[in-house]
Formats: sequence, structure tokens, C-alpha cells
Amino acid sequence: MKMLPTVISNLFSKPATRNYPFFVRDNFEKTRGELVNDIERCIFCGSCSRKCPSQCLTVSKEGTVGTWKLEFFACIGCGVCVDSCPVSCLSQKTSHRPVAVVRDVITLTGKLPEKPAKKTEKAPAQ
Repeated sequence: MKMLPTVISNLFSKPATRNYPFFVRDNFEKTRGELVNDIERCIFCGSCSRKCPSQCLTVSKEGTVGTWKLEFFACIGCGVCVDSCPVSCLSQKTSHRPVAVVRDVITLTGKLPEKPAKKTEKAPAQ
């Protein structure tokens, strides 16, 4: 008998939860979601991989090609890599990645930036 008022009020009120697949809530304004790299601007310095607390990023250079890898199952979405990037080629979307059932690694390759010409000392004018 003690629960009867609660049961009756629950029968005539809206449900407390959302029917998820059919009603998806919008993300908040400053949600830190999917990590995106603009590989054309990346200089492959490796500061993102050194600063990443979950160690989900690896950066390697071989000859004139650089490789940037992200294990998105290990990424916690903290944004430390985005803050530490010196050329701001990393960013985060306000939406999360779609659900995946296969563990995958995102691999991006790009051309290493050309090194500036070495400065040579000028001979003193006579």
C-alpha cells in the first residue's frame, strides 16, 4: 500500500529516460569529441604523441614521408594533444565517432615540410 501512490504517478507521467536510438540529444556547445588532424599542415614534430596521457598517438618520420597514427579506442578525448600542437593542425569536433565493433587504427600519411635553407655567414665586405 505504501507504493501505490508512486505507481499511479509513474503511470500517468512522462518516462524519465529517452528512447535513445529514436531520440538523440544534441551535444553540448563545448563537447570534446572526435579528434581530427589536418595532415597537410602537420609538421610531424611528435609533441602530440609525447603529451598524450593515454599514449594513443604515434608519429614517425621516414625519409620525406611522415606517418600519424591514432588508436581511437584508447583516446580519452582530453584535448591535451590539441593544446600542445605548435601549428594547430589538430582539432576536435563537437560530435563523437560512431559506434564501432572492430578495433581500428587511423593512419594518416603526409609529406614532411621542406627544411629552410641553411644560413651562411657572409664574408666581411672589404
